[in-house]
Amino acid sequence: MKNIKLVGGGLKRKTLFEKITCLKNLFLAWEEFKKGKTQKEDVIKFEKDYKNNIFALYKVLRNKTYCHSTYFSFYVKDPKLRHIHKACVKDRVLHHAIFRILYPIFDKSFIFDSYSCRIGKGTHRAVNRLQYFFRKVSQNNTKNCFVLKCDIKKYFDSINHDILIDLIKRKIKDENVLWLIDVIIKSYSTSLGIGIPLGNITSQLFANIYLNELDKFIKQDLKIKYYIRYCDDFIVLDENREYLGSLIPKIAYFLQKNLKLSLHPNKVIIQKHRQGIDFLGYVNFTNYKILRIKTRKRMIKNLKLKLLYFNQGMTTKASFNQTVQSYLGVLKHCDAYKIKKQNINLLSPKSVLDNL
Repeated sequence: MKNIKLVGGGLKRKTLFEKITCLKNLFLAWEEFKKGKTQKEDVIKFEKDYKNNIFALYKVLRNKTYCHSTYFSFYVKDPKLRHIHKACVKDRVLHHAIFRILYPIFDKSFIFDSYSCRIGKGTHRAVNRLQYFFRKVSQNNTKNCFVLKCDIKKYFDSINHDILIDLIKRKIKDENVLWLIDVIIKSYSTSLGIGIPLGNITSQLFANIYLNELDKFIKQDLKIKYYIRYCDDFIVLDENREYLGSLIPKIAYFLQKNLKLSLHPNKVIIQKHRQGIDFLGYVNFTNYKILRIKTRKRMIKNLKLKLLYFNQGMTTKASFNQTVQSYLGVLKHCDAYKIKKQNINLLSPKSVLDNL
């Protein structure tokens, strides 16, 4: 009897819109959203009266008077400069509520080797898959293996609203849900009808829906077996360099014609796998991967900055240790013996810097 309710003395299955906007889903979305954010000023303010705030959100959704608020924009450098647009807490709770219901609907239609923002996927599984492909194509390093690596130019800023909505309509038929998605998508633009914000969890889903069209073209039309995509970065492997070169104009044409996207002209590369493939933060080889030199330098710089804050009383030892622990998490997924062997002590910030 799941998702069935009594209405007028009978039984009625919940519509998709009702699943998204029901109080149970909104409260679950709130619980998921606030994880790791309970010290944020806007979250603290919302939480003081969160029940009434969520009931108010429920009301405007059900009577379809909901309007998305404006975004707060800021820049982060991780490592390259990114322009983030953050919605208010009420809107972000709704984004989570939408994501909770729509994600499983769309995720099952995505290809296996799409790894960005998906449960059970992620960067580490993507690079492990890449190493597996190295071994398959090169037949355990007995043959050549060439890698075509591509990047889409200004991907999030270039997503076309009308195309995105049309792609969503292929799966979603509930008019009320389509109204709500339309409100979310059109709450932001870089130019008329173009662009989605980096800060929304719904944007992660929309980004995968959009480039799932490229995935299907690669797998079904071009019949490519060894292909991996993580957000707007994707890789194709083959033993023939000329064949990979011939794919570039075909992929570029498809992207422009069907999705109004362009390949980044400076980030289309073909090279041998033995040279090491720079992908998702690591330089990847057949049986091992190492940290990028830039990443290691940035790690040391950030630790020094964090230590400075600690010494000046601007942050706690626990906060510093949390930073170190996150970097150890990165290191454990690659060959970083020289760094790890120095026995980084999580309880002594100074010893971390002495050993790096």
